[in-house]
Amino acid sequence: MGDSASYIKGKHILAVDDEEDVLETIQDILDGADVDRAKDYETASQKIRDHVYDLAILDIMGVNGLQLLDETVAKGIPTVMLTAHAINPETLMTSIRKGAISYLPKEMLSELDTLLNELLDAGTQGQPPWRLLFDKLGKYFDERFGKDWKEKDKAFWSDFSRTYQVGKGIQERLQHDPSIRGKGI
Repeated sequence: MGDSASYIKGKHILAVDDEEDVLETIQDILDGADVDRAKDYETASQKIRDHVYDLAILDIMGVNGLQLLDETVAKGIPTVMLTAHAINPETLMTSIRKGAISYLPKEMLSELDTLLNELLDAGTQGQPPWRLLFDKLGKYFDERFGKDWKEKDKAFWSDFSRTYQVGKGIQERLQHDPSIRGKGI
């Protein structure tokens, strides 16, 4: 994987999924990171309260991932939503609004390390991670949801495409970021 491995190496990452094989795969793929695992909402919520994480990877279904997203955002933890069954435009928009930095289909799990490194690199460069996601996975979403999938929520996607930032979610995460708080941003 080259130089980009340094973005994940040594990071403390929380992985939450109700499927043990998915958790094992995440841990194997993110070799070099310190990965904590949780298989249910209660365990994950407790870990979020008790530990500091550099990143969280949350399944949506089976572990109440969207509620966990609220908790990670409140603690300033950059969060990636990973899903198979909840891969739909509504859950994608909810993830954006709540402050997730990305939304990945489980069928791309084998590329997780590469995608995370690129997302983290984009963040360190001051580039919006969502732009990277749609540059890389836009065709996937079009094929999965249908070519006109954004038409139903045209105002949302128009604003989002123009700025790649959705106020509430991003602002909420930034309010909890100690490196930004107090700087008048």
